[in-house]
Amino acid sequence: MQLVDIGANLGHESFRHDFDTVLQRAREHGVGRMIVTGASREGSEHALALAHAHPGVLWATAGVHPHHAVDYDDATDARLRALAQDPAVRAVGEAGLDYNRNYSPRDVQLAAFERQLAIAAELGKPLFLHQRDAHEDFLALLKRYRDRVPAAVVHCFTDTGEALRDYLALDCHIGITGWICDERRGTHLRGLVREIPAGRLMIETDAPYLLPRTVRPQPSHRRNEPMYLRHICEEIARDRGEPVDVTAANSTATAESFFGLPAPG
Repeated sequence: MQLVDIGANLGHESFRHDFDTVLQRAREHGVGRMIVTGASREGSEHALALAHAHPGVLWATAGVHPHHAVDYDDATDARLRALAQDPAVRAVGEAGLDYNRNYSPRDVQLAAFERQLAIAAELGKPLFLHQRDAHEDFLALLKRYRDRVPAAVVHCFTDTGEALRDYLALDCHIGITGWICDERRGTHLRGLVREIPAGRLMIETDAPYLLPRTVRPQPSHRRNEPMYLRHICEEIARDRGEPVDVTAANSTATAESFFGLPAPG
């Protein structure tokens, strides 16, 4: 079983002391290729550096998460545009809106999101998107650019069935994380994943966040990492009512197509 983790924050400081071991454990669990998420100007720089250091294993995204939208200025826009033209950067983002935390004012989030949509449209890059508690504004802005970008994935989808159907109607891909394993807040996803066409479903850990609560035994450090992607895949397969090998093969093929990944070496 070969899996692709489409969203791992491997630039996070918690991975600095054992980064190579994390990659080795991922390989041992069938996760040989990963997309490193860029969520700030500096984070995108780091994600690209990691991709350059591990060709054929890691690729990157370049973007500014809505939490950091207050830091988005002309220099950031220019730098993201330059980073996005590197062959190792396979999508623009993590970009979008987050009205749950509102770490950045909403008007500032909207402006930063639109500037990143424009970068993706101008460069013909896919979008790696974040949305939480902001569906209406997010959808309205995305609709204005959707036909100008080749593909878009709503990463770490946790929303309603109505939101899911809105995104699928825009021909978006959907990223599912270990949130589906959370009996406190993720149970609604168990039914919704059945509605996602095989060619639109991708899987991700969002490491080091969202350690699946169903992993046994739970690691004492509570850090998620790509090795647990197989666990998420197995959960999704059960909820979709299909063999895990089918879920794995379809999600991997979808990720390869979406991000333009070469076959594993």
